[in-house]
Amino acid sequence: MALMDIAVIPLDSKEGSLSGFVAGLQEILAASGCSFRLHDMGTTVEGPSALLFELAMKLHDYSFSKGGKRVYTVMKIDDRRDRAVRLGEKTDSVKAKIVQSRESGE
Repeated sequence: MALMDIAVIPLDSKEGSLSGFVAGLQEILAASGCSFRLHDMGTTVEGPSALLFELAMKLHDYSFSKGGKRVYTVMKIDDRRDRAVRLGEKTDSVKAKIVQSRESGE
């Protein structure tokens, strides 16, 4: 299982807000069957790496399907094969270490 962080930005949008565009991306993600979490600067998606690459292309092409002429997509994939990773585990691990550090007085 892998995690992908992705942000898709239409560069030729005339609107100041992209929330409607992002809502359309979220519909594609919901139909994918993958777990995902929207955050302020993009979306994190959990799934097999091959599916994530395919999904990234669908998300990227969405802007063109809406008449866009130029789109900028930034994605990062963390593909860990030694154990299963789940959405939210990384932040949970950091939060637990913060609590441990505070409790030990470090």
